[in-house]
Amino acid sequence: MLRILLGVNLLALVAALVQSDRLGDSVQHYIRMAAWVQPLLFFNLALLAVLGKLLRRQAVWIGRAAVLLLAAGSAVLLSDLSGALTLDEADWQRLMRAGLLGGITAAFMLSYLAMRVSALSPALAEARLQWLTARIRPHFLFNSLNAVVSLIRQDPRRAENALEELAELFRALMRDPRELVPLADEIALCRQYLDLEKLRLGDRLNVQWDMVDLPLDLKVPPLLLQPLLENAVYHGIEPAADSGTIRICLMRRGDALHMDLANPYSTSADQQRGNHMALDNLRERLALCYDLEARLDTGEVLLAGGRHEYRVHIVLPCRGHRP
Repeated sequence: MLRILLGVNLLALVAALVQSDRLGDSVQHYIRMAAWVQPLLFFNLALLAVLGKLLRRQAVWIGRAAVLLLAAGSAVLLSDLSGALTLDEADWQRLMRAGLLGGITAAFMLSYLAMRVSALSPALAEARLQWLTARIRPHFLFNSLNAVVSLIRQDPRRAENALEELAELFRALMRDPRELVPLADEIALCRQYLDLEKLRLGDRLNVQWDMVDLPLDLKVPPLLLQPLLENAVYHGIEPAADSGTIRICLMRRGDALHMDLANPYSTSADQQRGNHMALDNLRERLALCYDLEARLDTGEVLLAGGRHEYRVHIVLPCRGHRP
């Protein structure tokens, strides 16, 4: 919707510049044109939102033809309501120009969106997604193995249990990175990872889970939360002299899933760089999977006593899942 709004208004601005002899006149032309374009645009977007499910059941060419007819027909209707017409030859020409303009604009935007989808969907995007996911695996496995090795001599039974958990993690990592996984599996993976780190760090690591009204069958990208937890452990808990708590809150609000993660934070440059590399990686993965429908926000918060806390907030769409 944002791209459509910007694209149509950009076309209107270009048309105003073409029609004007002077640059100053183009502003007035654009204002007059926007008074006609904006109501038409919002009407079409609202109607397409209502008819979206119906159009998605049809063949692609039927959906595109319906969009073109809708744009042309609504342009004619709005032009007809803009003044009292006697339906003489000049009025018919005006109606035809309005319909043609609406249809051409819709065709331009459909072509742009189709080209964008074709550029992002094939092997290039799949290869990039595989590469981004693969960058996480060595760090994850290396750190987990170190946690198990440190326990072999101290507590063989606990090390054996940890190896069994690690085997489950291996199984999860062997999945196709292009295949989305249920949210419940991602949460289980995170719990196993934190259990391994708990064995290594002991009482220094505390974890607080808060989960409310979760759509556990919602499909999400694999290794969505685990890299963030790895950051929280290695850049928040390990450098601290005393114990620290990682807070994880998962909550559904309407048609969106909100994920909040908070951990103690050190302001050293090395740790900031490590955080940002993983976050940039995750941000690009979300863009490949969800485009503009997902959001990732980060920030440092100063707490009482001069302590710092790093917070990550992720929003994913979860339409089609009942609350």
